[in-house]
Amino acid sequence: MNDSDSPRRPDVTTVQIVGGAEPLSVTIHPYDDGWVGIFLEHRRTIRNVLGDFAIQIEHIGSTSVPGLAAKPIVDIVVAVPDITAEEDYLDPLLAAGFELRVREPGHRLVRTPTRDVHVHLYEQGAPAVDEYLLFRDHLRSDADDRSLYENTKRALLNQRWDDMNDYADAKTDVVLAIKERARAAREI
Repeated sequence: MNDSDSPRRPDVTTVQIVGGAEPLSVTIHPYDDGWVGIFLEHRRTIRNVLGDFAIQIEHIGSTSVPGLAAKPIVDIVVAVPDITAEEDYLDPLLAAGFELRVREPGHRLVRTPTRDVHVHLYEQGAPAVDEYLLFRDHLRSDADDRSLYENTKRALLNQRWDDMNDYADAKTDVVLAIKERARAAREI
């Protein structure tokens, strides 16, 4: 960050979904130990192209929770010093083969051309990063909530989804309830 600890320029103010809505066929796969290897490979790539600009790189989402069935898409969260300085992180990631999917206030999402890895980029200190980690860590340690979350995802498989965001939104109430329990457990 610069001397004033504020972004160098204003962030985007709209949501841009590159390529528009994409129909989604949701499939849930049993947990696969190989997901960790995919994460490690992409973490290495991200670290190689971003260097110290990638302050934090974490495996998030269902594929990061041993024993949890998941869509076979590895989610990664990366914290950068300045989300508005796209030339410092977005350009190198695109040059490394990732494709821009989402540009919205405080968040960018790039993914592999095969769509099996999604990289969520946020500015260091963004609450979303802590929320991802809170959810992940709780599911790793709480078998009941892990089962609830998996059963919720399975129940949603019976519906048609015009876009992955719609599928994600359908899980919101369960995710919020699990996060509330996670916060309460953290305070004990």
